[in-house]
Amino acid sequence: MLYPLKFRPRLFHKIWGGQRIRGWYADVPADYDNVGESWVISAVEKYPTEVANGHLAGDQLSDLIAVYFDELVGGRVYERFGETFPLLLKFIDADDDLSIQVHPNDEQAADLENSLGKTEMWYVMPESTPDASIIKGWTTEMNPSLIHAAIQDGSLARHLGHYPVRPGDVAVIESGSVHALKRGAVIAEIQENSDITYRLYDYNRVGNDGRQRPLMLDKALRVLNFSAMPCTLHTATGCGEENLARTPYFTTNLLTFSAPLERDYAPIDSFVAYMCVAGSCEVVAPESDPEEQHHTLSVGEAILIPACLNDISLRPTSPECRLLEIYV
Repeated sequence: MLYPLKFRPRLFHKIWGGQRIRGWYADVPADYDNVGESWVISAVEKYPTEVANGHLAGDQLSDLIAVYFDELVGGRVYERFGETFPLLLKFIDADDDLSIQVHPNDEQAADLENSLGKTEMWYVMPESTPDASIIKGWTTEMNPSLIHAAIQDGSLARHLGHYPVRPGDVAVIESGSVHALKRGAVIAEIQENSDITYRLYDYNRVGNDGRQRPLMLDKALRVLNFSAMPCTLHTATGCGEENLARTPYFTTNLLTFSAPLERDYAPIDSFVAYMCVAGSCEVVAPESDPEEQHHTLSVGEAILIPACLNDISLRPTSPECRLLEIYV
């Protein structure tokens, strides 16, 4: 019988990473002076996460789909994606500016990389600094010639939309949108199951291997949206249940609760994932075996609720808990 699944996070050392999320996790590698990303639920082929709790501990997410099919992901989701888990969930600590980049859509990614594309959503965490900001979109209509020239003369930043962010802000980054996290931003990220990033500009930065990090300008220009388009940030109110994003790839709600909360997932026919973004709670699944009904969740952790479990009880173990609730 299935039960709520927690995974061992995969931590990534990044030259732009920091110290703010590494304290959430035990067993951080000693040589990871900076932790940039924590992948908390992943079926990316090179970097899958393994189950950390219960009798399925040690199994990888992609292997579980091959055994449990729609019991794990839902009939609708299995019909659409088969044995490919559709999402990647992570936390990111940007202690320095990330590269200016773009992601392809599904059709482009299938053609260029034999992969899903990447539309993603950012939720700004309380650990962000007061001067945190993001980049999204162009301020003026662009074209390949203008972009090449701006990269050469160092003026690319003048053509990009810069937006200050504060905890609770939400940005949806559609495929094709030029974007970047800036220094000070700590985010929870929900995205399609894809690890494809095309860099346009990286501040002539040197990577972990001592060499200048490569750009992917040719591919980036093939997938970029050149239109000027302002970024619309949504700020969560932090009251009860609140929808943050609804895309063709995922729906994300924010659950804020200080008393037990009951959830009924029978109508959605999808797995559900929780990412804890503040406080802590206990996740109770009464339909699971008695020894696998109760699971703890704290900041920086995620848990996957199989589609066959309809009734879930959330019990706060801090004065207030905030979870991102994610499903397809």
